[in-house]
Amino acid sequence: MGDDPVRLVVRISGRVQGVGFRFFAVEEATVRRLVGYARNLRDGDVEVVAEGPRGALEDLLQALSRGPQSGRVDRATPLWDKARGDFEGFGVRYGSVD
Repeated sequence: MGDDPVRLVVRISGRVQGVGFRFFAVEEATVRRLVGYARNLRDGDVEVVAEGPRGALEDLLQALSRGPQSGRVDRATPLWDKARGDFEGFGVRYGSVD
């Protein structure tokens, strides 16, 4: 049960665009063998969607809550859900969205 994949959606607020945050997220997720993506939102936040074992996702959430040295995280708001199996790897999605 603890290894069953789950989905984590995190909205990160602060100084998180233009500081390499999405690439930081890719590195942190890849090390943990997670799948999903990171993308900028129009309001200046970053969204990270990741799937994998809950423990690895909790570790990712901790890393995202700290962020890269070049940025500043004011808030990381997580939502947990069932894994959907939509992803094959972890990458950056381009084009800001709502």
